[in-house]
Amino acid sequence: QVQLVESGGGLVQAGGSLRLSCAASGRSFSLYSMAWFRQAPGKERELAASVNWNGGITYYLDSVKGRFTISRDNPKNTVYLQMNSLKPEDTAVYYCAAAILGSSYENGYWGQGTQVTVSS
Repeated sequence: QVQLVESGGGLVQAGGSLRLSCAASGRSFSLYSMAWFRQAPGKERELAASVNWNGGITYYLDSVKGRFTISRDNPKNTVYLQMNSLKPEDTAVYYCAAAILGSSYENGYWGQGTQVTVSS
């Protein structure tokens, strides 16, 4: 069982930065791929960024490439999302998710979400 707790969301002006953190409880954190999903009002949830178990492989949604950076600290059981040059269209609830190797995020563990609001 893994519990995920996100933090770091808030209100920021366009062009600003935020750093989201996701702290995981339980053992074997390094066995999980980790991801940040986001869901804006009236829109479907989308995968913003993901990282494999050792941080060596990352994925980014095209619209966040070059602005967002996902990273993980396995000894601290934490995954981060550094968000720079934020745009109003980045406004969404951001969710941390964990998937055991070979499984999907939909079948994994999810945090409660943290709100990110970017004002123009």
